[in-house]
Formats: sequence, structure tokens, C-alpha cells
Amino acid sequence: MSIFNYPAKRTFDDYHHSMSSEINGGYDDSRPWKCSKFNSNGELRRSNSRLHLQFFVKMMSDSKTLVFQANLGDTVEDLHWKIQMITGIPVSEQRLIYKGKQLQFEQTMAECGIENDAGLQLVGRIRSTGHAKAWRVISELVKLISLVCSKESPFLNCKIVKVKLDEFLQMPLDRDGNFSEYCDKSEYYKIFMDAYVPKALVLMYRSGEKKTEECAEECIRRVISLGDKGSGGSRSEITYCAMIMLEFCRLLKTSSVCNDDVLYLHYRSSLGMKLERVQVACRSERDDDGVNNKTPFIAFQDVFPILEEVGHRLLKELMQSVESSTSFGPRLLDVCDFSAFLKPVLSVIRKELAAAAATSLDGKGKGKGKACLLGDEVNRLVCLFIDLLSCIEKCMGKIEDCLSKKGKKGAEVFPTSWSHYLSILKDLRRIAVIYPGFEYRFWNTMRKNKLVVSALVVLYASHADDHSWLLGHKDILDFESRRHLVLLMFSKVDEDYDELHEMLIDRSQLLAESFEYIYNANKSSLQADLFMEFKNEQATGPGVLREWFCLVCQAFFDPQRALFVACPLDRRRFYPNPASNVNPLHIQYFNFAGRVIALALMHKIQIGGVLDRVFFLQLAGRHVFLEDIKDADPFVYNSCKQILEMDPEFVDSDALGLTFVTEVEELGSMKVVELCPGGKGIVVNSKNRKEYVQLLVEQRFVTSITKQVSSFAKGFADILRNANLRTTFFESLELEDLDWMLHGSGSQEISVDDWKAHTEYDGYKKSDPQIIWFWKVVRQLNAEQKRTLLFFWTSVKYLPVEGFRGLSSKLFIYKSMEPQDRLPSSHTCFYQLCIPQYSTKAIMKDRLRVITQEHVGCSFGTW
Repeated sequence: MSIFNYPAKRTFDDYHHSMSSEINGGYDDSRPWKCSKFNSNGELRRSNSRLHLQFFVKMMSDSKTLVFQANLGDTVEDLHWKIQMITGIPVSEQRLIYKGKQLQFEQTMAECGIENDAGLQLVGRIRSTGHAKAWRVISELVKLISLVCSKESPFLNCKIVKVKLDEFLQMPLDRDGNFSEYCDKSEYYKIFMDAYVPKALVLMYRSGEKKTEECAEECIRRVISLGDKGSGGSRSEITYCAMIMLEFCRLLKTSSVCNDDVLYLHYRSSLGMKLERVQVACRSERDDDGVNNKTPFIAFQDVFPILEEVGHRLLKELMQSVESSTSFGPRLLDVCDFSAFLKPVLSVIRKELAAAAATSLDGKGKGKGKACLLGDEVNRLVCLFIDLLSCIEKCMGKIEDCLSKKGKKGAEVFPTSWSHYLSILKDLRRIAVIYPGFEYRFWNTMRKNKLVVSALVVLYASHADDHSWLLGHKDILDFESRRHLVLLMFSKVDEDYDELHEMLIDRSQLLAESFEYIYNANKSSLQADLFMEFKNEQATGPGVLREWFCLVCQAFFDPQRALFVACPLDRRRFYPNPASNVNPLHIQYFNFAGRVIALALMHKIQIGGVLDRVFFLQLAGRHVFLEDIKDADPFVYNSCKQILEMDPEFVDSDALGLTFVTEVEELGSMKVVELCPGGKGIVVNSKNRKEYVQLLVEQRFVTSITKQVSSFAKGFADILRNANLRTTFFESLELEDLDWMLHGSGSQEISVDDWKAHTEYDGYKKSDPQIIWFWKVVRQLNAEQKRTLLFFWTSVKYLPVEGFRGLSSKLFIYKSMEPQDRLPSSHTCFYQLCIPQYSTKAIMKDRLRVITQEHVGCSFGTW
């Protein structure tokens, strides 16, 4: 027989209620209240009766008898909670019988007629042994917390609470510290919640005693390990973890004297990350619409207030940024939490809005009445969106003023808080898309602040972020930011020399050997860095790699290879040759070409050739129309224009003698191809001539090169981080953007002033005669000679669109100790040109004339 006797002085229940009252508005401790236990809302019951009743409870399961002392005013539920504290049997599993009748929870001892020394029977289904042990441990934990908080045992070390908590947290683990495969972790999490441990720990955390608070904080932080160890569990287990975090957030927020409580912010962020893997639903939807209520879920009504709180914190921080002359701005923690809580909130709102819209009208167009269940929350989120968008627009105005003063010198010269603006804008766009009219308002704001948005993208967008929301809106970005975003679709060049893809190429077999190295390579190895070396040459390094890119692209664009066709009006532009099948390996070579072009873009190397519009549009998944073939085939373009502009009567007279067929060349012979089924019998007239022209364009520039384009696209996609991004890559660019990325500056003339401004000297000074002569001679070179000199110096033949500013470093002229009869030499990897100390301008001019010859400057043994 065991006795459970609450002492007459204040218990944990008394302390629990006192602390709760102090936090929530005050409590008169002079009143002789005694708390029995938590009610269904998590609050504690009170009783003002004196202790003067003793009785016995016999457990039918094991024949043990417990002795209790209680007040006549205590309820049966109070007694059930006391029994749980001793036995670990949950209240929901208990049934008390007295004189043949089951006692009801709400009855008091007096109402039940229980007498002194009366005997009661405890019956009911008892939980499994493992869960009973868990209940026993958790009950002991709560009791220990009550003793620590009430200070009834002054010699009790609060650290014992941590020991008992750890005992509970370790219960569902195996010997290796992992959850048992057959353990239902959610049952342990539910026990943790049902025993009101979060409330007990928070009261301990707010006890006012430093050591006690520190111990409680450590315990509360340890509880997060429930969620961490359960991260790989079922949805039910993870949901219970989130429930625990949500309860801690609610309690810590309620009891906090300020909004910056570190423990609260920690739990808020942990909860935000956990919400990605749990179900958030409208509470009334789960309760009223017949959804299985046994499935645990997080209520939308509990999540939305946290989102709203974080949103208002962001708003305040943005306002401070606008109003202050210092570098205030949004905090990373609040930005991340806003994103985390916004996702589930928007998911529920979308669902509710869709349901309301689907039931708003019946088949006859009459409303039949289901309003959105979250109307108030929807309106509050709209107000928050409007306030945030307005405030961030003011912030962008301030950023524009700062940019105009400082210029884009690099991210390090600007406040770090600027890096958070893109994330906030992304979240505002997520809100805007679900409300009619707000998306236009959002993008209009972005368009008006194009300069700032573009600068933020260039300065802060990284591989770790998702930028898909920006890629479809080219009009709000400039070329530099569009280029930056698409280059993020490539893997970051890995400079780990253990992962280099090495190539040793014979110049005389350049294309064939390059094909073998690139086409047969594993695509993951190509996404690392490349190491290039020509056979029988000492030169190695980035300069040789740049030279290889230019040479190999020049080789497969060569018309004699029959892989690509150059546009008649712009010989830089190429598209796949419909007759490329003269080469048995042509499809494989297009895959190879796609890989090489993508690698050149990834390494930011200009190759000198660009893609024609008909090729570009197909890579972007877009249709090709007549105006798009103007450069590819001016003859066909002009002929089709004439057909469309001819007098209708003349066309209908069949004077043209055209039917829906065309001739194509196949292995040296001409073949008639129908543009549509039965095309031979369809005469072109004024009514179908537009269709004829479109079909002709598609046959000549789409159908005839489908296999080539597809193979090129596959090779290109192999180099991207995600092959599915291939279409997005080209859709996100204008054709002119890709021209600048592949060819560089459209100007054939290199600016000597820009060249000179980006050159430094070692051994020479600007005022030395050799330097003055050098630049005078360079100015006298023609465009091709300048380009050859630049290639000899740097292995860069085509400058980036920004000119010399776009190169990876400045150029250098070194004083060489070689005699005057020697030619200049170069170290292309480091952009170094070494010039002997020539005695006259004539000698300088003669030596530069030699190295600016194409066959010398483009095949000199440099490194």
C-alpha cells in the first residue's frame, strides 16, 4: 500500500497558477486557493476547501491499494490526475467505481458521497508497459519541476530536472542513440504534451532565479532534439514535434517581456523549418468538413499569428532603414522566418479561396453561398502585403540614391542588410499571385525600380537561392543581371585540382581529339574545372584553355565541316546545317558542340561565334516565324514576303504555280517533301498563302534540323546543374544577351584608351620611351592586328561586352631582360606581356608587326 498526500503548503499547481497569473495580468496570492490540476484548456483548477477526507483506491489490475487525502470540494478529475502522477496511467484510461457507480469527472468528493476510509475501485484499459514507463518518468519530471519552482526542497539541485528530462528523451532510442525502427515516436511526443511539460518548463524559465532559469533554458533547448531525431520519421511524428514547438512558441511569447527573447526566436525558427514537412489546415475545415480528425495537423489559426508578427517586425525594420541615416535593415532571422511561415499559410489560403470560388455559383449562375473561411486572415495578409510593398519601394529609392553616389563597386561596400531584399521581394510576389490585381501592382513596382533590382541581383544572387520567380520577367532586369542569373544555372567552377578534367590535344587533330575528350566524358567531370595542354608544348593554364575554346569553336563552325551554316548577312551567326548528315557522326558532334558552348559560357570565355535567331528560338522552346529567318536565309525571306504582299487576284490565278511542297537536298540530290498531308494537290492561293509560308518556314528551319537542335540542346543541358533548366536558360535571355556572352563586344574595333587604362607596368613606368612607343604603335594597328595582339597577350580574342573592365584582372607589361633581337613574349594565364628594352620606336614597331601576324599570334607557345 502506498500513500500519495499533497502537502498543505503550496504545491507545483499553486506555483504554476501563481506564475501564470503574474504573467497574464496579476494574481492575488493572499486568497487561500489551492490548485488541483490542469483543465482541458491547459489552465489550473482551483479549490478553496480544507483537507479533511481520506479514502482508499484499489487497482483491479494488480490488486495494489493506494491511500489518498483530499478536500471535499476537489473533483473526481483531480483524483484522476493524482492517480496518473503515481501510476503513469493516463487519465483517459482510468475509470473510478464507488458503490457500483462510475464517478463523473465534474463531480466533487462531496457530490459523490465519498466518506472517510471509503473504498474505490480503479478499472479500465491500461497502456502498454513501455508507455506506462514513459508516463511514470514524465510525471516524476513534472513533480521535480514543481519542487524546484516552489522551493519546498531548498537543497534540491535543479540539474536533476535535466537528468530526468534526458531519461525521457532517451526512452525511445536504441543502444546506438537512434530511434527504434518499430517505435511509434509520436506516442512519446503526445505524452510530453498531455503532461503539460512545456508549460512547466516555461514557468521554470520565468522563475526569477538565475540558476533555475539557466537550467530551464538548457532543458527547453534539449527538447528540440525530439524534432531533430524525428526528422526522418512519419508525418504524424513530425507533426507532434511541430506541435511541441508551437506550444513552446505560444508560451514563451506570452510570458516574454519583449519580442527579442532569444529562446522564443530560436523555437520560432525551428518551428518554421519543421512546417515544410507537416500538414497545416484550417481548424474548422478539419472539424466540420468530415476530414479524419485522428490525423494530427497544425492549425492554420495557430500559424497565421506568428506570420503576422514576423511580418510586422519586418515592416518595422524596413521603416527604420528608410528613416535612419545609418545602415539599418531587415534581420536575416526575421526574413527567413517570414518565408518559412508564409509558405504553409499561402497554401491553406489558396485552397480556401479555390473552394469558395468553386461553390460561389451553381449551374444557373446563382450564388449558393460558401464564403472563404479565412476572410479575416486574407484581409489582414493583404494589408500586410500593401504595407510591406510600399515600405520596400521606399527602401529601393534609398538604395538607388546610394548606388548613384558609390557606383557598383562590389557587395562589400554596401550594407549587408541589402542582401535580404531579394528574399523579401520573392515572398511578396508569392502573396501577390493569389490576389487578383496585386501581381500587376507588384511587377509595376519592380519595373519602376529596375536599376535597384538589377543591382541587387548582381550583388547578392547566389547558387544557393531559387531565382525562378525572376527569370520569366526579363523586362525588370538589365543585361548584367540576366547574365548573372543564367550563369548561376551552371555549377560553380571547381578549382580542386584532384577533380580536373584533363585534356592533352594534338593541334593537327584538334577537333577529332577534342571530340573524344568532351563527348565521351562523364558530364559530372565536365562540371568541374578543365585542364588543357597541347602536345609537345610547354604552355599550360587558363590562357591555353581560352585559346582551346576559341580554336575548337572556330573548327566546328567552319563551313567545310558541314555542321553549321553561316548566315549570309552576318557571318558570325550560325545555325545547324540541314544537310549535316554527310558526316556519319553529325548528331554526336552536335551534342559535343552543345557541351563546348555551355562550357565556354560557364568559364566566361568569348568564342567569337553566335547563334542565329532560328536556332536560339528553338533552344528556348519557342516558335519560328517568317520575320525570324531574315538573317538565316534572306532569299527565302524575301520570296515569302513577296508572296504575302502580292495582289490576291494574281495569286488566285495560279500564276505562281505553287503547291504545298518544297525541295530539300539529301546526300547531294534534291527530294520533294510535302508541307502537309496531300500537299502536292493543294494549290497556294490568297486564302491559304499565310499557312503555306508558315509551313515552309517550319520545314526549312525547324523540321529539317530537329535532330541536330535536340542533340545540341542535350549536350548543353549536360553542363547545367539541372538539365531541366535548359529551356529556362534560353527563355531568360534576349538573343542580344547571348550574343554578348558568346562574342563579347559587338564592336570590331578595340578601344586603345580602354586598353591602356586597364594596363599596369612592372619594371617600366608610364613615362618610359618604350611604353610611349608601344601605345603609339598599337594605335596604328588595324582592327584585326589589335585583336591578334590581344590574343597573343591574353588568349582573349573577343572582349566581354564591358570591354577590358569585364576581364578577370588587369593587364600587365613587364620589362624583359632579353636582348633587343628577341620578340616580346607573354604569360597568357596572368595577362602578362614581356617586352625587351628596345632602343628605338622602329625596332618596337618591327617586333610588334611580327607577333600581330595571324599565324604567329594565334599559335605562339605562351603560357
